[in-house]
Amino acid sequence: MARHVKNQKSKRHGTSFWDQEYTKGGHLALSVAVSGDLEKFTRWLERETKRAILNPTSSVVDFGCGNGRNLLYLAGSYGMHGYGCDSSSAAIKEAKRLAEQEGANLTYEVRSMAGLHPDIPDNSQMLALDMMSSHFLKKDEREVLRDEAYRILKPGGYFFMKTFLKDGDLHTKRLLQESPGPEEGMYIHPVIGVPEYVYSEEELVEFLSEKFIIHKTYASHKHKSKGKAFKRRTISVYAQKDPYV
Repeated sequence: MARHVKNQKSKRHGTSFWDQEYTKGGHLALSVAVSGDLEKFTRWLERETKRAILNPTSSVVDFGCGNGRNLLYLAGSYGMHGYGCDSSSAAIKEAKRLAEQEGANLTYEVRSMAGLHPDIPDNSQMLALDMMSSHFLKKDEREVLRDEAYRILKPGGYFFMKTFLKDGDLHTKRLLQESPGPEEGMYIHPVIGVPEYVYSEEELVEFLSEKFIIHKTYASHKHKSKGKAFKRRTISVYAQKDPYV
């Protein structure tokens, strides 16, 4: 959703930080273009399922949707409808503006991705997204989000997750050593000032496999230049709810 452009610590933390970024900016370069990793996932999904998942009858939920850029892509490219939530009211305001501008059938709500979503029925969605969002959550909150994604998906529906990867990431290694967070695998973000959790690939696959069938994982390259850290590593997971539950 964003890349860092400044390293100094923000005076605002958490939701307040994101509200500031979506209104005035300053620390991050926020994009309205679809994530390249989501595009890669949809190409794979088309090869595997044709248009059984990606079509106008299918609904999608994006947990931590930001400005809605990825839902907008799914609506524009495949006619899908859906729902996005984010804790930042400024992000949701922008998401609504973009959806109205494009005439997309998308609904947005200011809401924590970590809680329950009783308005979304069981077994009602074909696709759920968690893209660079749940790493801000605590362990019990990450479990709630995973279980909610499972609950709302139809049998055979897909969960696409993208997050930071600590394997071979020099930035993560340094942050975990210099700014440890409240639980193992967490550090305090140097700009936003809030805890972030980072998985290893093995940990993430184990975590999601408690609920989902894992079809693929894609890890970004080890970004190094002359032995120094250059760019954060990420991992994308293609997970599916068992079609026969």
